[in-house]
Amino acid sequence: MLLRALGSGVSGLKNFQTDLDVIGNNISNVDTTGFKTGRVNFENTFSQQMQGASANVNPTQVGLGSQVSSIDNIQTNGTVNQTGNPYDLAINGEGYFRVTNGANQYYTRAGDFKLNSAGTGFVNSQGMALDIGGTTTPGASFNTVSSFTVDQAGNITGVDKTTGNSVNLGTVNLYTFTNPGGLESVGNSLFQQSQGSGAATPAAGLGTTTSIQQNALEGSNVDLTDEMTNLIEAERAYQANSKTITTADSILQTLVSLKQAN
Repeated sequence: MLLRALGSGVSGLKNFQTDLDVIGNNISNVDTTGFKTGRVNFENTFSQQMQGASANVNPTQVGLGSQVSSIDNIQTNGTVNQTGNPYDLAINGEGYFRVTNGANQYYTRAGDFKLNSAGTGFVNSQGMALDIGGTTTPGASFNTVSSFTVDQAGNITGVDKTTGNSVNLGTVNLYTFTNPGGLESVGNSLFQQSQGSGAATPAAGLGTTTSIQQNALEGSNVDLTDEMTNLIEAERAYQANSKTITTADSILQTLVSLKQAN
């Protein structure tokens, strides 16, 4: 019995240490553009069967602690904040920007882009190129326009420096996943698709149910009030599990003392 109590207490300490790690990461990213809150889910471990169920008799089982079942990313939208920077893009609704370093493709909600050195497209903070498709007016680039706008459907329209005419500079593509919670984080606010997320597909309803907002960035969806409450709960649970271990140790010490007395 005491060994089971010790094992249960140790599993609780490990689990709530993970919980504290996730909560700490959430709090540290409260101002990270496009960050999605993490959440730890627990499940009980296999119970030891002391007596099976029979007619009119319930089974007698002793639990053996808990374990982490999953760590989910909560995919709710963060607050969209105006920046006044025309290269900043925010997504309202579902979907991800796709960026590439030439060898690999990544997905992100962080829309803090800038113009590349050639003046032909957008790149993120790591220098990865934003996926821009669609039809471009021949000869037109960001170097040949005096200003540009990005509409809700991602269409980029510029004003030619020489003629003053409107020119097309392409369309910002967004992608969705069957299970966005299955995306694998690779750091720098970037994700990779996985078997759990499913393959990336072009976002449906772009410009209606999902839209792009220029001159704005999506903030983190971390709620500090919730995180501080979760922090207190995890801390108290950690303390309670450590008390389980010290109590079991105290009883073991008592048993050892009885043996010595005899």
